[in-house]
Amino acid sequence: MDEVPEEEIVHRQLDTERDEPVTMIAELVAELEGVRHDDLKTTYEHLDHVLSEIFSNPPVPEAQVEVTFTYEGYRVTVEQDGSAQFVKV
Repeated sequence: MDEVPEEEIVHRQLDTERDEPVTMIAELVAELEGVRHDDLKTTYEHLDHVLSEIFSNPPVPEAQVEVTFTYEGYRVTVEQDGSAQFVKV
């Protein structure tokens, strides 16, 4: 994969204690796009169980788990500590 210039990466920190991590993803993408999060496609059925599991039963820190997926025109990477990166594709 090509290296993305740092200025094109949007960094955010997700609240790992929140019940619905996929809602946070939708809210952040909506913020980046200047729309309401409920105007975007739902992510729940595809991603919720994956992100919820990483945050509720995190692997040992040495595992350095991250999940990368595309959502609403953004390549999103979420790490087990809640760090998230958004890159417009």
